[in-house]
Amino acid sequence: MYLMQGFHIIQTIYGCDLREDNSIQGFYQDSYDGRDFLTFDKETMTWVAADIGAQITKRRWEAEVNDNQQWKRYVEGNCISWLRSALEYGKETLQRKVCPTARVSDRSSHDGLTTLSCKVSGFYPRDITVTWLKNGESRQQETYSEGILPNRDGTYQTWVTMEIDPKIKAHYSCHVEHESLLEPLSVSWEPNNSLIPIVAGVITAAVLIGVIVGVFFWKKQCPGRTGDGYAVAQGK
Repeated sequence: MYLMQGFHIIQTIYGCDLREDNSIQGFYQDSYDGRDFLTFDKETMTWVAADIGAQITKRRWEAEVNDNQQWKRYVEGNCISWLRSALEYGKETLQRKVCPTARVSDRSSHDGLTTLSCKVSGFYPRDITVTWLKNGESRQQETYSEGILPNRDGTYQTWVTMEIDPKIKAHYSCHVEHESLLEPLSVSWEPNNSLIPIVAGVITAAVLIGVIVGVFFWKKQCPGRTGDGYAVAQGK
């Protein structure tokens, strides 16, 4: 909510949380010109001032006992009741679980380094943990996340990258943890995959050369053939 007062802006946010263990939490907070101002503590029925400038408003609002009691009843009562109803109506969508898929790739980076990329997509709900492992050990501090973005079908996707020195021999894998998975998902990076087309081409070329050389020597060694391979007719 935005309220204009001269050249100043007051922003207010309030609501409630319903956690998986069925515990509840309510909140009410004001900011003034983009800075924290006052926060309501429903347990002590007091207001917490973020700076000296909020002390005057704090004392005035704490004197309004009836108003504070109404806010406490709202965040603990009506708000939670409405939230439960919304969850019940939308539980088929909100409480569904969709397993993620993961794909790893690589590309050349600066100074001879290689950037490993792991794309994880199609998962729901939103919370997920994705990191790179080096020889089975987490490299969380070296993992860069692109953030979690929504897909058109209501699921989510994310990317994580990490730079490595390809000269250092190690096993790298993308490690995914999500509540839809019975066990963590692990996808290994195979550095030799990029060499498969080259190796296949070399083998094919070698086979063709071998066939041509074999045919050449076969023609040379077969007796009774001249010219373009026509046999000489036998006379009586």
